[in-house]
Amino acid sequence: MTRIFPLAGLLRLRALAEDQAAAELALARREQAAAERRARETADRLAGSSMPVVGDRLAWHAAVAGRAALGALLTERRVEVGGAEALTVDRSVAWTDARQQVRALERLEERHDEAERAEEARAEQRVLDEIAGRRPPTTPEQDA
Repeated sequence: MTRIFPLAGLLRLRALAEDQAAAELALARREQAAAERRARETADRLAGSSMPVVGDRLAWHAAVAGRAALGALLTERRVEVGGAEALTVDRSVAWTDARQQVRALERLEERHDEAERAEEARAEQRVLDEIAGRRPPTTPEQDA
């Protein structure tokens, strides 16, 4: 009879932790992509804004203020991108650690399973040897 892996419960728990870490990493990557998209859009708006060629002083001041606001927003967006990148790196490290813990337990489980199969094979061989030892020897006349 095969014994179950003694650390099976821990392996399941670690696998759940790995799944959670993978989900958090995926979320961090999506947030990073969104932050990068917002920064690109803001940079494009800033690049697309222009100063009035003809106009009064009030229009010129409004254009300057608008460009300054877009510049400040772009700086803010770039800070968000940096924070999102840092979070993605942290989540990636957490997932890697969780994966290593699961993999270590999986290797132990594989060794356990191999040892169990070897023990079962030895037990089966002992039974076969015992059965073979109980048979009376055959004589050449019996074979004919």
